[in-house]
Amino acid sequence: MKSIIEDFSGIAKCPKNKLSNVDGFVEKWYPDMMKLGGESRMFKVGDMAVYPAQGVGVIEAIETKEYSGENQNFYILRIVDSDMTIMVPVTNVKVVGMRCLIGKEKISAIYNILEEKQDGGKQNVASWSRRQREYNEKIKSGNLLEVAEVLRELYLIKEAKELSYGEKKVLDLARKLLVKEIALAEGIEEDQIIAKVEKIFVH
Repeated sequence: MKSIIEDFSGIAKCPKNKLSNVDGFVEKWYPDMMKLGGESRMFKVGDMAVYPAQGVGVIEAIETKEYSGENQNFYILRIVDSDMTIMVPVTNVKVVGMRCLIGKEKISAIYNILEEKQDGGKQNVASWSRRQREYNEKIKSGNLLEVAEVLRELYLIKEAKELSYGEKKVLDLARKLLVKEIALAEGIEEDQIIAKVEKIFVH
């Protein structure tokens, strides 16, 4: 049975996402990253949209419902992977961080992040509780660059030690979010994206 979530708040702006400018990476490799999701626009039925921490969904309907005594328009977004349905007020799209699918021309910046291996990363690993908070914040931002940063760091840690159950769960989530969106944006099979990601880290 489908679950329905009504979302009236959020953490990130859409489609101009909040970004962390890691060591000047954004200016160097991705000067237009502030337009990750494209120009601000209304979604229509059939459009794909990305919802933070949940992934890619399809706008299945736009419905008018009464909320707090007033009629409001809602996007009915079905998440592709989980079949979860999320009701997002049309006026709250930017607030909750829902954005357009990444453009093909911007995917190379995601791979650049994955390939940027940091010196000493394997030796200076912060506590899991601290990293868990940081990872969750990045994933919930809805920004694919930050999701890529989480994926990269966990792959690098994996090279040095066996990941804990919690670390494995976060790695799997970050990989799923990144792979699904890039595969849909490029119109190719997810297995091809997984293979490309694995090739970066598996020696």
